[in-house]
Amino acid sequence: MPAYTLRLDADTSRPEPDSTTTFWWPPGPGGSFVSTLGPCLGALGPVPEPNIELVRLAALVYAADRTTRRRANRSNWTQRTFELDVPVYAPARWDAVRKRLEPLLGFLSGDRWSIRFHHTATPQETIHDTPHPGIRRVVLLSGGADSAVGALYSRHDLGPEQHLLLSHVGATTLAPIQRAVADDIAHLIDGPPQFHQPLRFSRKSHQSTGVKLRNEYSTRTRSLLFLALGLATAAVEKVPLWIPENGFASLNVPLTPDQRGAVSTRTTHPLFLQTLAAIAHDAGAHAVIHNPFAARTKGEMFTLAAGLVGTGPAARLLSSTHSCAHTGHRTHRIPVRTHCGVCFGCLLRRASFHAAQLEDTTDYLHTRHDAHLSAYLADKSVEASLRTFLARGLRPADITTLNLPSDYPTRQAYELCRRGVAELELLYPS
Repeated sequence: MPAYTLRLDADTSRPEPDSTTTFWWPPGPGGSFVSTLGPCLGALGPVPEPNIELVRLAALVYAADRTTRRRANRSNWTQRTFELDVPVYAPARWDAVRKRLEPLLGFLSGDRWSIRFHHTATPQETIHDTPHPGIRRVVLLSGGADSAVGALYSRHDLGPEQHLLLSHVGATTLAPIQRAVADDIAHLIDGPPQFHQPLRFSRKSHQSTGVKLRNEYSTRTRSLLFLALGLATAAVEKVPLWIPENGFASLNVPLTPDQRGAVSTRTTHPLFLQTLAAIAHDAGAHAVIHNPFAARTKGEMFTLAAGLVGTGPAARLLSSTHSCAHTGHRTHRIPVRTHCGVCFGCLLRRASFHAAQLEDTTDYLHTRHDAHLSAYLADKSVEASLRTFLARGLRPADITTLNLPSDYPTRQAYELCRRGVAELELLYPS
């Protein structure tokens, strides 16, 4: 069973059991991560201790997930088992929620998680003053289309007041896209100066001891780290965190019986967000999370963007975003702005442009008809599964597989999925 622990210093001389992988996150240089943040998140300002601890947990979950390979089996994945040892100041508050937290991580990644919390002293780290005083909300800006619409709508909604756009820079290739989207939004909607804060956090390829770390590329838990960093940032000013995602994709309808879902993450699933907020709140953390588009399809979000700034500007903004689920294009020397066109994220994106009647100028690989890329695209494509799903149609029984929260009406979920499926059908006109 893989065992992982996190240390908040750079001392690699202390022995660990051979079965345990240690990650180091010291306040200064060194350690196992490339990051703009220390373990007390001092660059963000005076973050409450429970939110700092939530980020440490998310960082260790992400690092363990990134380091433990899984074997693909059709559309499912091998279930892995993890043991984590997380350093916190007050273990009791996390022990009280541990039995709810472990299955929630399983819901997110499809694995089994066992977590231990141990006391650690607070590292010596400079805590900055509040960097963005007076903001009304924090909006996650990944560089994707949904987050772009969320940032656009938030700026329009706040009028003379300010928000903070927060980007997690895991892959540096996405950073220029995030910056460009933020700049475009600032120009498209009149308002006060707009804050955009990129946060760098990724696991290094080698330990500081020189040991090379294994790589797993599915990393369903990466978005949990983004969410935890967002809550930590929002906690400084005690404002809501927006995590914009269309509700249809959030429900994650399986295209075939052997799939967990059509997309690779459940971070915006209503049950996950609701449960995480409750657990974090009970542990004392700031946990006000809101998805403003939980009841909308992606096409409806694109239509909203067009209504805010016009069809031409909306089409250009949305075409400049990044929705592709795959990061292997560099193997084929393909620019990061190029999309495969055949993963679920790309298919939903293409359908949404159709639904909103917007021009899609995204560069898609599938339109190139390149024999050298055919095997690559065939491996990434979910088109066959999607066509099968659309041919049989959405069924009420499909909704029973969605793990809805108890307060989410089944009829509302079915209607949302019906509209989402109708948009996907636009890809294959009869």
